[in-house]
Amino acid sequence: MLKAVLVVGAVALLAQPAMASPVGTWEIEMRDSRYNVEMCGDDGTQLCGTLIWLGNGADNAENMPYLNTLMIDHASPVGPGEWKGDLHIYGQTAGGTITQVSEDQITLQGCVLGIICKTYQMYRYAE
Repeated sequence: MLKAVLVVGAVALLAQPAMASPVGTWEIEMRDSRYNVEMCGDDGTQLCGTLIWLGNGADNAENMPYLNTLMIDHASPVGPGEWKGDLHIYGQTAGGTITQVSEDQITLQGCVLGIICKTYQMYRYAE
């Protein structure tokens, strides 16, 4: 019985459709910044994300210098839909994990010194 359950579970996992590419425009959960996410690096497997828009109060003198800079900086793949690398968030750099949760949602988790962590949600932006 256990063998049959394991076989059925394995077949179900293999039958799942591939998730859409993370490439595109994404908006942070607070709806005050948008990012262009693309595959990058020499072999095109790393993930990069550039801050391309600020609004709803984030478009202030303190944040404007970060416009058109990398937030996700050449994160390397560690599994299907998951990358690890540096996150640059308004002048702070943190080691981060980027996980594509669904076709339209990405979770960013950044940690400074491995103990101070923050999680953000990004949603695919459709104009």
